[in-house]
Amino acid sequence: MARTALITGANRGIGLALCRRLKETGRDVIGVCRQSSPELAALGVRVEAGVDVTSDDAVTALAHRLADVPLDEIVCNAGILREEALDDRAYDDIRKQLEVNAIAPLRVVAALRRNLRRGGKIALITSRMGSIGDNGSGGYYGYRMSKAALNAAGMSLARDLAASGVAVAILHPGWVRTDMTEQTGNIDPADAAKQLVDRLDALTPETTGTFWHANGQVLPW
Repeated sequence: MARTALITGANRGIGLALCRRLKETGRDVIGVCRQSSPELAALGVRVEAGVDVTSDDAVTALAHRLADVPLDEIVCNAGILREEALDDRAYDDIRKQLEVNAIAPLRVVAALRRNLRRGGKIALITSRMGSIGDNGSGGYYGYRMSKAALNAAGMSLARDLAASGVAVAILHPGWVRTDMTEQTGNIDPADAAKQLVDRLDALTPETTGTFWHANGQVLPW
């Protein structure tokens, strides 16, 4: 029986590449997004559009639509990036990044955790910019704070879901050439997606809660 994987932020960038890669590996794929794209529609996967992951109502409605759908993998990929300096006082931008990057993945997992089969897996697409030990350049306050918060949530999820047989991977995809990075990355989405799926496939209960680079390197907190 094919595994079923659900991916948020599925309409472009890393999320779209993940949908494509997971389908290539034989999964049944559910792509979740606010608005679909021609590229996502062309994949022939199940698309759940109109889902704002910062909305309790939208995520609850998604859970109701998927009430009878067992899931093997949930990939929380939806995210945003803003750049703030100390003097910008861009607190609304910081708050928005915390909402999308840190709180929304927790909302999605909480709503769909009962769909996960025993032995299921969760991948949180984070960033090494959320590493406190690896911060050598400062700035990007909202993005760094939100990804550090997501990493902390991932560790708690790993502990809380262990008894259910669910493992959690906390994954940095690399600096990927996407619209979010204004195409300035050093790895293509397809290559990043392959590495991320490799990490998901390798995840076990013994390695749950690990913060990895997609290339397999363990990153500092």
